[in-house]
Amino acid sequence: MYPLLYLIASSVSKSTLGIPFQEFVGGDNFAQAMSDSTFTGGLIRTTVFSITTAVFQVGLGLCIALLMRQLTRGQNVIRTIILLPLLTPPVMAAVVWKLVLAPNGGLLNAILTQLGIIDAPLSLLGSPVWAIVMVGLADTWQWTPFVALLLYAGLLALPGSVYEAAQVEGASPLQTFRHITLPLIMPSLTSVLLIKVIISFKIFDLVYVLTAGGPADASMLSGFLIFRTALREFDVGYASAQTLLFVVIVTAVTIPVSILRKKTRWAE
Repeated sequence: MYPLLYLIASSVSKSTLGIPFQEFVGGDNFAQAMSDSTFTGGLIRTTVFSITTAVFQVGLGLCIALLMRQLTRGQNVIRTIILLPLLTPPVMAAVVWKLVLAPNGGLLNAILTQLGIIDAPLSLLGSPVWAIVMVGLADTWQWTPFVALLLYAGLLALPGSVYEAAQVEGASPLQTFRHITLPLIMPSLTSVLLIKVIISFKIFDLVYVLTAGGPADASMLSGFLIFRTALREFDVGYASAQTLLFVVIVTAVTIPVSILRKKTRWAE
């Protein structure tokens, strides 16, 4: 309870990193946050980023899980390889991707140049359009294995008798997936989606290393923005208000996903 109470108390006070609770300011910090275009823009950007990456990674993870279920040999090796991105510390993953995307000497630019696709190096992390996309790509590389393994476990738990009955009835693979696999795996899908949305909202390491929120705040996500306010500008009171508003947005987004998850479990 102490961190939560400290957060609430500092959000309604003028607090710095060195001298907390200097004076009571009421809702001034919240009003400042709501009128700050950088903060509100970061909230919108973070919400879109989290929902988009979570949905994409769940879809991609389901495809990988379905492919893994079809394997008859080498499943342990495949699972180990798939786990490697997840076992990589986020900071190291960000460093690797920064080297891959570097305009000078980066692997991606070297491949595109060798193939004759580009004539000059691309600075994707320096582009206002592509920077946030590259952060999403790195996040997808790191977290899709987690999604795939959870869904793979869910697929293994499905009853085999249902699939045997479908084969007897002459159902095609697409019909089997649409009418059997997808409805049965839906509770697992919605549960994993809820977890991944929350994880996506908490992203910090990749932004910190890859873009530092730039260029021109194009990849400024809420986690990094709050960190900057608290530990670079030392305005703990304002950062606390930003955090509480951020929690409200996260709750507002996750509640519908949680309701959908409960409905799929009831339907099951």
